[in-house]
Amino acid sequence: MRAVFFWVNPFYRRTSVSLRINNWNTPVLKVNDERGSPIEIAAVIAWRVQDTARAVFDVESTLNYLQIQSESAVRQVASSHAYDDTEIAEGGRSKKSLRTDLDAIAGLLRESIQQHVDVAGIAVEEAKIAHLAYAPEIANAMLRRQQAEAVVLARQKLVDGAVGMVEVALKNLEEKKIVSLTSDQRAVLVTNMMTVLLSESGAQPVIQMAQSTQ
Repeated sequence: MRAVFFWVNPFYRRTSVSLRINNWNTPVLKVNDERGSPIEIAAVIAWRVQDTARAVFDVESTLNYLQIQSESAVRQVASSHAYDDTEIAEGGRSKKSLRTDLDAIAGLLRESIQQHVDVAGIAVEEAKIAHLAYAPEIANAMLRRQQAEAVVLARQKLVDGAVGMVEVALKNLEEKKIVSLTSDQRAVLVTNMMTVLLSESGAQPVIQMAQSTQ
């Protein structure tokens, strides 16, 4: 029977690294959006290890590094965008908002997180907002502001529609020669039509049927 010797490198260590896709839900973060309004935001991130060497040697803990950097990226994206639609244009393009442009914000969030975790060999497959709300201390005030903005927008659309209808009516009356109106009569007709079209309740304008001549 022969003697067999085994030599083992004392510095050798085997570490297993999973390449499967993992999910991470960030905690609910309180951030000021672009307008300075305090909001609550959280994201769900699908990630996996792409470069095992970086994941093992360049960071102490891959998951811990992802958690810290993803929170930083979420704060960065949230603070650079408004919670709601801003109606502001920069460079000829409307700015994106956190609530109304979910797909675009998700793309920006994924790119931002990816830049933060590249050094750890992590690939971010997907990142989406999982929770978004105004902070409790301003939620009621912001709800009233949203309602007021909705009322103003609805009124604006009603006025635009009413003006268009009055314009068409006057044009048809003149082209078809149904009636010949003076400037004063046109003003009265426009006033009555705008009153009927924009009144919230049933309006009953007084329509002059005949006009005395001198």
